[in-house]
Amino acid sequence: MEKRTVDPWKWGERTNSVQAIDIRQPAGTLYCSGLVALDAEGQPSTADMRNQLLQTFRNLEQLIQEAEYECRGIVRLNVYTTSVAEFFTTCTDVYQEWITRHGVKQATTLLEVKGLFAGLTVEVEATVVK
Repeated sequence: MEKRTVDPWKWGERTNSVQAIDIRQPAGTLYCSGLVALDAEGQPSTADMRNQLLQTFRNLEQLIQEAEYECRGIVRLNVYTTSVAEFFTTCTDVYQEWITRHGVKQATTLLEVKGLFAGLTVEVEATVVK
């Protein structure tokens, strides 16, 4: 795979995201459904948003690994939350640490939604390439 990021504005460096990613000759593409903080038995978390995001990222890592991809291959990572304000005040460091640890440079969208499954507060969906 050949990966080129495109971002004409410097402010993107502060968010560790880019405006576009150009992929040439991918060996495969994995489209992940929205993932939330469910345990192995499918029970939703009752934890706060920060801990839900940590569980959601663990679930995303497991899914990507079981599909025989790598997190560093994420090219799109969308986040849905019931409160953008709460996400920025309690989850930004978790999000930044996770994408930095995995070497992810992704196109991303953060959306506030009215509600999520089972009263959860955060959901992520990813596109991963080899």
